[in-house]
Parts: sequence; C-alpha cells; structure tokens
Amino acid sequence: MPKERMISIVDDDQFVRESLKRLMKSLGYSVSDFPSAVEFLESPTLANTACLIADIHMPGMTGVELYGKLTEAGHAIPTIIITAYPDDSVRERALNDGVVCYLTKPIRERDLINCVRSVVDQAQPH
Repeated sequence: MPKERMISIVDDDQFVRESLKRLMKSLGYSVSDFPSAVEFLESPTLANTACLIADIHMPGMTGVELYGKLTEAGHAIPTIIITAYPDDSVRERALNDGVVCYLTKPIRERDLINCVRSVVDQAQPH
C-alpha cells in the first residue's frame, strides 16, 4: 500500500485500537495497529506510514517519546497524539515539537478525521 494512505495506530488499549482501525478503514485508509511503541518501531509498517495515531500513556514508551524517537531517527511521520489524561504542558510541548494534533479521549470523531485528512491530503500529489 502506498505511503499516502497507510495509518498506523499505537495504543495499549485494544478497544481503542479496534475502534480507530474501523473508523480509518471506513474512510478508505489502510491501517496497521500496534499495542506498543516498540512493536511499531520494529515493524516494516513504519516505512509506509503516512500518519501515526499514538496514545500518550502506554507501558514502556509513551506516544510523545515514540514521536521523539521517530524524529531523532529521521522519520518525519505526521503524528496525532491522543490521551485520556490531558495535560496542558505536555500538549504545548508536543505541538511545539511538531505533533500535528493533540486530542483528548473520548475523541470527537470529526476532530480526528479532520486531523488525519489534513495530513494525508498534504502528502497526496496534486
């Protein structure tokens, strides 16, 4: 699948992953999902990901730490951070570091769709 249409979801909550996966597939995207940041980093999907949706609070490595590792390694993957525990200082730092959206759970579907489409549409050749 071409990079422009691959969405990767990293969240340790299986229900959240499955819900987001269904939503993204209903919009026509290919989707891969991972229960941890490490599993995403070790997967071949990383190279084909056009947009990453990552939870902040996960065991081992947070979504913000994952974004930092990707950036340090030269992977410019537009990232949407989601969290059930909003924190203004984390939000500000993440957005300043280049995260494209910071959304709180329960996620408003329209907000997520707008974020994903803004990223994927920018990547589409016109």
